[in-house]
Amino acid sequence: MTASGTPRHEPPRGTPVPSDPPADRAIRPGDPTVAPRLLRTTVPAQASRAACVRTMVAECLTGLRLPPEPLDNAVLATGELFANAVGHGSPDPADTVTVTLERTGHELRVTVADRSCAAPRPRTTDPAAESGRGLAIVAALTDDWGIAPPDPGTTGKKVWFTLVVHGMS
Repeated sequence: MTASGTPRHEPPRGTPVPSDPPADRAIRPGDPTVAPRLLRTTVPAQASRAACVRTMVAECLTGLRLPPEPLDNAVLATGELFANAVGHGSPDPADTVTVTLERTGHELRVTVADRSCAAPRPRTTDPAAESGRGLAIVAALTDDWGIAPPDPGTTGKKVWFTLVVHGMS
């Protein structure tokens, strides 16, 4: 489902999602069937790990020579999704959150997976409220966002966003 509430065409559960190409297949620039993984990390679901996650994402994306604004937007949006996963999706201190960055052509996709099946919902917040704006921030900074089912054999959900970035090496 996308941020607008319209269904997003995600592959059915159990369907392999293209990621790294088979070893016998050459990568062609702009090939829409290939989404090379840039980063996949699993960290403890602890708020104290947020800065580490943002730093890893920034370092990974800096290597792509992204313009400053999309790089900052990706780091901030990832931080918001990580905070949501920790605060709402991983109640057990032993839980983990997985952050994945992928690219296809000029699109960057960031996915944050947690163990909760509860779907995030944008909220209307009081201007004085100290929280509740995370998904609104993600929606404002990215081209699209949505929710996907967990990987086969796991529980929870994946919340993702995409950014179209021209000039990405």
